Amino acid sequence: MPGAPQTGRVPVGVDPSRASIARVYDAALGGNDNYEIDREVLRRVAAAAPEVNDLAVENRNFLIRACRFLAAQTNIRQFLDCGSGLPTAENVHQVVQRFHPEARVVYIDNDPVVLAHGRALLEENEYTHFVSADIFDPQSVMENPVVRKHLDLSEPVAFLQMGTLHHFEGPKGGPVQIMKSFIDALAPGSYVAISHFLDPENEYTEVARHMEEHFRASPMGSGTFRTKGEIEELFDGLELVEPGVTLCAKWWPDGPQLKELNQAQQCIAGGIGVKR
Repeated sequence: MPGAPQTGRVPVGVDPSRASIARVYDAALGGNDNYEIDREVLRRVAAAAPEVNDLAVENRNFLIRACRFLAAQTNIRQFLDCGSGLPTAENVHQVVQRFHPEARVVYIDNDPVVLAHGRALLEENEYTHFVSADIFDPQSVMENPVVRKHLDLSEPVAFLQMGTLHHFEGPKGGPVQIMKSFIDALAPGSYVAISHFLDPENEYTEVARHMEEHFRASPMGSGTFRTKGEIEELFDGLELVEPGVTLCAKWWPDGPQLKELNQAQQCIAGGIGVKR
């Protein structure tokens, strides 16, 4: 689908006057499928951290490295990606199917722009499927007929919640309960990968809290920064893969860290756990 700003066409179901999480991430990654309202979110948060786009960049880089690890170092051949977002150069199915061409990938999202791209993915790859569902409703995801048709949930699954849970708006303990329900539904041997906005509880805490204020006051209206301990609670019942929950930039990087991390890169963390 052509980028919305270039064509001016608005897909059915899309409200260009309201910011979208998927489109804000797309804007942060330099994509074309976003509107002025989405770019306004980034401009507001940039008042607290001019490097705000690096939150999305580090999240995406962690996703790619995590998928490479899961495809190369585990026996898992089925992947469930909650909150898939808009396609970029390296999507989950592209990464894992480079290792295993018949690996099955099911994407979950409910953003209309993402759905349009999801339908295109169905035509591109017979092992890639797309479901419109609420990623914060474990029952609707795990009992979805498309998910059950293409994934064998009695066998281990790689389950991804990348850059999603910090956008949950509900009870304070909601993300922990959401993840507990998902983890309970996974077969032993499954792996869970999560990335999340981080309050690093150091000299960058003030930056994190200012970004949180701007995200929540922006047209997007969400973006909670949690501490490392709070993020670790999302993996309850899992055995964390080394190095545990850490900065996304420091989770098995592709090479030595020659440049000092900026303040935004200090404020997003990720980890992977396995269900024994």
